[in-house]
Amino acid sequence: MILFLIGILEMLIVTAWTKTVSNTQVLASGFITIVNIFIWYYVLRVVIDDINNWQLILLYALGCALGTVLSTYLFHLHEKKKASKT
Repeated sequence: MILFLIGILEMLIVTAWTKTVSNTQVLASGFITIVNIFIWYYVLRVVIDDINNWQLILLYALGCALGTVLSTYLFHLHEKKKASKT
C-alpha cells in the first residue's frame, strides 16, 4: 500500500519538477530532483528486497498512474484559472 501512495506522490513531484524546469527555476528544480532521487532510492530498495512480489510493482504503477492523472488535472485547472483572470 505504501508504494501506491509513493507512486502518487512521485508523480506530483515529477509534475512540479517539469513546471520548475520549464520556468527555468534553477534552485527549485535542483531541490525537487534531490527529493525525487530519494523517493526512487526507497522504491528501488523496497522492490529489490521483495523482487518476486509483482504485486508491489502493480501497486506502484497504479499509484504512478493516479498521480499522473491527478497532477495533470490540477495543472490543467490552474492554467484554466490563470487564463480566465487575463
